[in-house]
Amino acid sequence: MLAPNPGPMTLDGTNTWVLRSEPDARAVVVDPGPSDRGHLVAVRDLAHDVAVVLLTHGHPDHSDGAPAFAAAAGCNVRALDPAHRLGDEGIGEGAVVEVDGLELCVVATPGHTSDSLSFLLPAESAILTGDTVLGRGTTVVEHPDGRLGAYLDSLHRLRELVQSACVTRLLPGHGPVIEDPTGVLDGYLSHREQRLDQVRDALAAGARTPREVVEHVYADVDRALWPAAELSVAAQLAYLRGDE
Repeated sequence: MLAPNPGPMTLDGTNTWVLRSEPDARAVVVDPGPSDRGHLVAVRDLAHDVAVVLLTHGHPDHSDGAPAFAAAAGCNVRALDPAHRLGDEGIGEGAVVEVDGLELCVVATPGHTSDSLSFLLPAESAILTGDTVLGRGTTVVEHPDGRLGAYLDSLHRLRELVQSACVTRLLPGHGPVIEDPTGVLDGYLSHREQRLDQVRDALAAGARTPREVVEHVYADVDRALWPAAELSVAAQLAYLRGDE
């Protein structure tokens, strides 16, 4: 379900995923989205009996609605970051969430944020990627919490998982379903390498601060996106300096 929060950073809005093994089974809700009453009520109407809420990460457009939604549904919120949990049980790398025949395998994919998780859904040959991979465009590595080295490792890991688990679709936190996982992940990796080359060129031309690099590298990008670009550039500069 699409949350009504479109914008430059959220594309059409945040995708809330409602998963169940069969029509009468309890549901798992991934990323309830922002604290928008209409959206949360619509998700609850679709999900009916909710066993648990899972968060791909703690950004407000994914997590702000989780406490109220879970309280109304009578369930817990599980997340890597304890600050975003409701209840005592978290989730992390290697965990398996099972609800009435539905199985989700937790994959740590830090980089966009330090608490970013993806969820392998074997029954659908799919991976829910949160903001690690978007349905359109590329994601921001939000320095200093986000780290480019970790992000590149996560992209490589997802690519290997796509091959080993025969994954045919990625279900992102924003944008449409991705039907070519390998091609998109290869494109993401290539894009990051190209950006690093552009940052190196900007540094060689005399740029020193993230803003100066953005002015050099992102000159053709809408200036409304420059603050986000500065975060990614800061992560790129830390990576090139070996500060991670």
